[in-house]
Amino acid sequence: MKSVSLGRTGLTVSQVGFGGIPITRRAFEDGVAVVRRALDAGITFLDTANAYLDSEEKIGRAIAGRERESLVIASKSGASTKQGILEHIDLSLRRLRTDYVDLYQLHNVSRAEAWEVISGSGGALEGLRSAVEAGKVRHVGLTSHSLDLTETLLATGFFETVMVPFNMVVHEAAEKTLPTARAKGIGVIAMKPMAGGQLEEANLPIRWLCQFPDVEVLVGFEREEEVDEVVRLVEASEPLTQAELEEIDRLRQETGRLFCRRCGYCQPCPQGVPVTNMMVFPSFMRRFGPEVAAQRFGAGFEKFHSCLDCGECEEKCPYHLPIRERLREIIVVYEGIRAGTHTEEKT
Repeated sequence: MKSVSLGRTGLTVSQVGFGGIPITRRAFEDGVAVVRRALDAGITFLDTANAYLDSEEKIGRAIAGRERESLVIASKSGASTKQGILEHIDLSLRRLRTDYVDLYQLHNVSRAEAWEVISGSGGALEGLRSAVEAGKVRHVGLTSHSLDLTETLLATGFFETVMVPFNMVVHEAAEKTLPTARAKGIGVIAMKPMAGGQLEEANLPIRWLCQFPDVEVLVGFEREEEVDEVVRLVEASEPLTQAELEEIDRLRQETGRLFCRRCGYCQPCPQGVPVTNMMVFPSFMRRFGPEVAAQRFGAGFEKFHSCLDCGECEEKCPYHLPIRERLREIIVVYEGIRAGTHTEEKT
């Protein structure tokens, strides 16, 4: 397995990392088996989060008995306060069965208002620093869905890694985040390599990302055979042909109109409709399952019936997504889940 250096952290990891969301859909021992297959295949970077249901417990079970120093374990928390993130870090350590986490990340800092709280007195950043001093965390990272805010946060000098959406459909990070991070010695981790589930075949998406040899490609694995396929693609290192590049352009045009970057510019809705949550619902559903997704977002979805079809969200969307059309499709899926009539179709 090829390796990547995570910026100035000094950490060297496998070019493909293990994303810990999909195993939450598997029975406990089945999920553990997927992690172990990845470890046996040479994957050394494992990423999870406090909020990923039983992902940390499954990874903790899978790494038991392995040489700890050979692995790089990353987790994250969406807590905004010092007390909150310290509690999450201790919980992660217990779940992962380890004394330290190599990389702990502030999870989804995508709005300036949230950053003000996190970086203020008694905020999560303060707690993260104290965890580093205590030896519970070795390196500090950031995840975000807003490339504009990411630029601001990378300039603070607080972070050693950054995780952003980066794939052959949503490729803006190549021109924006990546150059900034390289200049500052910050490691880049690409999340959503399959465009949040919009892309079904791994071949082109994985090979496209392998064009960036200093980028860590974080892939969510649900089954052992998926691990085998992705590892094979990375190790083969086959360059993209002209025909494949043209196919990527076609998929980019076709899929780009469905992919919400979660930048939040479409909000607030005058009627209180949770536009961003609704737009990312299909991706969340594919990763965590319909029932979990409906429970997580259900209360907000009830506000959709207040929508006046004013189009303000579309006017503010920098990616010109057909938001109103998409929300009408998504609410049908949600209501099907609630009624027990939903089937596992692509949405």
